[in-house]
Amino acid sequence: MAARAIQRKSTKQKKTGSYSPILPKTAQWPVVQLSKNRKDFIKAVAEDSISKILLSHSGKGALIEEIETTLYREQLRIKQNPWKVDPEDEKDFWKDIKSRLVNFSPQSGVEEEKNGDSIRKIMYDIIFRYADEIAGNFKPSSYRLAREIVKFGFARLLNAARIKGFGAFFTNKLTLKDKIKIVGETDQIRALATKGTVVMVPTHFSNLDSILIGWIIHALGLPAFIYGAGLNLFNIGILAYFMNSLGAYKVDRRKKNLPYLETLKSYSTLALQKGAHSLFFPGGTRSRSGKLEKSLKLGLLSTTMEAQRINYSDQDDKAQKIFIVPVVLNYHFTLEAPGLINEYLKRKGQERYYVENDQYSTSFRMVKFLLKFFTKGSDISVSIGKGMDVLGNYVDMEGNSIDKQGRIIDTKDYFMSDGKITVNKQREKQYTRMLSSIIVEEYHRINRVFASHLAAFTAFQLLRRRYYKLDLYNFLRLPEEELVLPYLEFRNNYERLRQKIFELKSEGKVQTAPHLEGDIDKVIRLGLENVGMYHSKRPLVKTKSGDITSKDLNTLFYYHNRLDGYDLEKYI
Repeated sequence: MAARAIQRKSTKQKKTGSYSPILPKTAQWPVVQLSKNRKDFIKAVAEDSISKILLSHSGKGALIEEIETTLYREQLRIKQNPWKVDPEDEKDFWKDIKSRLVNFSPQSGVEEEKNGDSIRKIMYDIIFRYADEIAGNFKPSSYRLAREIVKFGFARLLNAARIKGFGAFFTNKLTLKDKIKIVGETDQIRALATKGTVVMVPTHFSNLDSILIGWIIHALGLPAFIYGAGLNLFNIGILAYFMNSLGAYKVDRRKKNLPYLETLKSYSTLALQKGAHSLFFPGGTRSRSGKLEKSLKLGLLSTTMEAQRINYSDQDDKAQKIFIVPVVLNYHFTLEAPGLINEYLKRKGQERYYVENDQYSTSFRMVKFLLKFFTKGSDISVSIGKGMDVLGNYVDMEGNSIDKQGRIIDTKDYFMSDGKITVNKQREKQYTRMLSSIIVEEYHRINRVFASHLAAFTAFQLLRRRYYKLDLYNFLRLPEEELVLPYLEFRNNYERLRQKIFELKSEGKVQTAPHLEGDIDKVIRLGLENVGMYHSKRPLVKTKSGDITSKDLNTLFYYHNRLDGYDLEKYI
């Protein structure tokens, strides 16, 4: 009944462009309860993490080896890739760990120091430090202030961009709802948030994503979510304030050691068990190639599986259900595109350690980022996908899991053996892989094609076909005079691809923005105006003679990649 009531309210509210909060009192929000008991929660995370590590490391020798590996990697990180946000006592902490560890070398045969120190205690101290670093510190008052600043600041930038005159900066004529279109299953995500725990899994293209998603959660009338944000973003003062206030917990992707990764997973699992709505970018980081994510990181995603199994085990028939909601962020352009695609091309096909180079690593640069974003007339749309259970089955408005035959099923059965809930890590790994594949399919299904995406794809594929004998890297080095396309050729292919996209839409395989319909020349003009509109070297422009050319083939490749995976290239 509650879900249906929310649906009726939402239908009315969509007409006015606003949603009322499903939990008006912040004291009722799960994230608030989590923050109130922050110290106890951090302790619980540390205890859970070390229990799992002890289970997988038989004997003190294996534990010592793990600590030594962690120590080596952390000292290397401090030396080669330090960040401003790192604690001031970082070197001292690891120096102390090293001195304590000397007494526990496998060769020494010593099991404990005279002061009662132990290998388990050393590992616990490392994990506790990680847990304290990761943990968010949500405060309702800061959340409300940050929310209002985002609304006020973004709206003022938007008005200044769209309305001429100095007074435009102080007007309320336009709001964020005029710039950011939220489409898709908005009623359902609101209903599911009253039925269980929602895990939102968005695509990730820009540093702006975290703030935008925070605003979207508020705009939908949902309680604040906890979400994993890259620790590097906390180097940027203005972002650090907003992310701390909006429920972020910190994820340091420099740390690849087992204790850190186990602590991060325990944090997510325990938060989900406590009913905290959560958000994380399952791609792990911003898409360097511009493609929709095809391969997801399974670490945090696996925590939804573990939390669901524990809920079924601990709560019996009243178990809190966990719902997965894919989200696709749709931009005409990404400010970081040139840097991201160059990084992708440099390390294509390789997964190796690298120093992350963030173009927007200071508050000043981030403010410039926002100014340039909003002073361009480019819209954003956010596509909310259908809710799923942790097995990847769609759910209805009441949260019931529906199989492919349309029957209601009980997902608890998938965690049972011999009539009881059992722990089976291999089984849950397989379930996580299945869920990952289904999320990727959903990304492609709810992706919203913009005129700019299609313009970039059409031009790049036409040029690629012309120089098919060149490998990608030699192709990308072609001089500008070799990159001119006759407008008529471009137009005919654009129209052919547009019709194919409409066919895919009718089959439920992709979505389109309304501006993609209508007069073909007007649609093409809109696409050309918006693709890479911020960049000093435009990836796609019209020549004086009316033909199409590229000033930056690498960045054109980035924008082209947004439509990778739909087999459109065979229609060129």
